[in-house]
Amino acid sequence: MTSPKPAIHVLTGPTAVGKTETALRWAEQNDAEILSCDSVCVYRGMDIGSAKPTAEEQRRVRHHGLDLAEPSERYSVSQYVDMAAAAIAAAQGRGKRILVTGGSGFYLAAFFGPVTDELDIPQAITDEVRTLQRQGIASLLLRLRELEGPRLPEWLDVHNPIRVAKALERRLASGRTLDSLRDEFLSRRGPFADHTVTFQLLERPDDELRSRIAARTEQMLRTGMIEEAERLLALNLDPELTSSRAVGYRAVMDWLEGGKRVAMSGLAERINLDTWALVRKQRKWFRRLGLAPETE
Repeated sequence: MTSPKPAIHVLTGPTAVGKTETALRWAEQNDAEILSCDSVCVYRGMDIGSAKPTAEEQRRVRHHGLDLAEPSERYSVSQYVDMAAAAIAAAQGRGKRILVTGGSGFYLAAFFGPVTDELDIPQAITDEVRTLQRQGIASLLLRLRELEGPRLPEWLDVHNPIRVAKALERRLASGRTLDSLRDEFLSRRGPFADHTVTFQLLERPDDELRSRIAARTEQMLRTGMIEEAERLLALNLDPELTSSRAVGYRAVMDWLEGGKRVAMSGLAERINLDTWALVRKQRKWFRRLGLAPETE
């Protein structure tokens, strides 16, 4: 007889809301290990700008999902799911509970439903789509409309080049409409469907959250984020990599490449604006996953 799948508790919320310390206290009180749900924390050397748990915090509680790849590598949702399943099983073997914490939408979605399909994308199609990506989102949309017709599905975020590129890959590889592919995808079981999943959503009033973001940005710029961005620039990263587009790092890299012509205060202002845009995006994910009411 197989043992039951362990329960998973998810602690999420927008960036800078205070998830790290809340997660540490919960894990200590509940004899749990922490599984990161952050698509930037998987990268080695991206510590300050990702607000990755410090060495001291990692000594307090065992963490999983950190420092898994080099910034120059692609790290997929499928890889994350495999890692998470192994971490959960290992924690169970040690008699520990598991706490998932973070705010990356695609990773978070894995605990509440399907996130990947089994469609094989030939390398030739991948190469074609990446060539179009380098030409810009307009080229991606033009190619997609050649296949789908002028009206694309309302659920597709046509302003997000990554989403459009993924949709185009699947449309080319399958020969099926996007709506057909989506209907089949939504009928699939999620990778953690056999687990009991509970969740807690942390939130703060907007004014308070903006103040916390500004304070954190100032601290990051003062304590090593610029040096981390310099190392990323030296890698000549593919602009479509998560590491290259990460909020905060992207602004600092642009600032460095521009010869630091903008004052440090202007750099901080851009990071704060980009971070607030991320907050709005995260809140949309929370509503989509049923973790927050449909408001705004």
